[in-house]
Amino acid sequence: MHFAFTEEQAMIAETVKQFFTENATSLRTRAAMATDGIDRALWASFCAELGLAGIGIAEELGGAGLGMVELAIVAEAAGGQVAALPLLGHAMAARAIAAGGSAAQQGDWLSKLLSGEAIAVCEGSHSLTCTDGKLSGTMDCVPHGGIADLFVIVAPGQAWLVRADAPGLSVTSHVTMDQTRPLATLQFDGVAADALADPAAALAVVPQTGWIVTAAEALGVAQASLDLTVGYAKERVQFGRAIGSFQAYKHRLADMMIEIEQARSAVYWAACAVDEGAEEAAIALHSAKSFAADTAFMCAGNMIQLHGGIGFTWEHDAHLYFKRARALQSMLGHGDWHREQVATMILGAAA
Repeated sequence: MHFAFTEEQAMIAETVKQFFTENATSLRTRAAMATDGIDRALWASFCAELGLAGIGIAEELGGAGLGMVELAIVAEAAGGQVAALPLLGHAMAARAIAAGGSAAQQGDWLSKLLSGEAIAVCEGSHSLTCTDGKLSGTMDCVPHGGIADLFVIVAPGQAWLVRADAPGLSVTSHVTMDQTRPLATLQFDGVAADALADPAAALAVVPQTGWIVTAAEALGVAQASLDLTVGYAKERVQFGRAIGSFQAYKHRLADMMIEIEQARSAVYWAACAVDEGAEEAAIALHSAKSFAADTAFMCAGNMIQLHGGIGFTWEHDAHLYFKRARALQSMLGHGDWHREQVATMILGAAA
């Protein structure tokens, strides 16, 4: 497959990179971490000014009418700044409602989500029970669960909308490793749930959306880790020379670059395969999530080490990237699980 950005996609990439570089600063991210983990002013600008919350949503539903490649471009730029945004949950929730919601459900929620008026998160569950349209049970580790207005909950063959203020629902927020994406526990005690009209359609788009966003975010983390380390290597002087001139240091940077370029190919292969409905889309998605997340973790770890003593201090942003990378490895399936899926698809019973 030969792939290159169109002029429109290149313009989107330039626009979002500039937007996040100028607005998702370390100071603002750390301020968000000290509160509820979201930069609300940044999210409002992202939704209202840029209108990018509607990427992946058809124009007739109020979206931008763009595809997964464009969503990956946006997620990569956000990951490159470790932006404190609910982009992952929002993208999955909005696409689930657009694909599987009734006209009433779409009318009630899509405009609010795309404008930034409401925040939604989407999470899968195998532990909840539904009796007479009411959910009971517990869901752990829900990203941005503490600030959501709406929960889109998917389970095998089922999908529901649950308002955050629904009677019987309690939300407990936790201090987590990646404070830009805090987790919460949801306790359901006979909570009224609005079943999506077409759960199968919602279930078809939720995993692919989540894997593309997490993989692209990881790519952004990896690239930023390399860029920041290269910048440091040019400035830091030891023994009368810039440390970037030492062979061992250059080899580590080269290893990072090679892994990043492979991850970039995997991420945009997956996004393009989904947009085109290609047969290899499933393999591409699992490959992208596992490879990009592992690459981000490797590059962020190298960034800390190659920055020397300053890299180990909390004041340095290397820790923001490292924690995001570690969280991305665990979200929506660990790399080992994704590689098992690829092996099964290729080898069948021999896997």
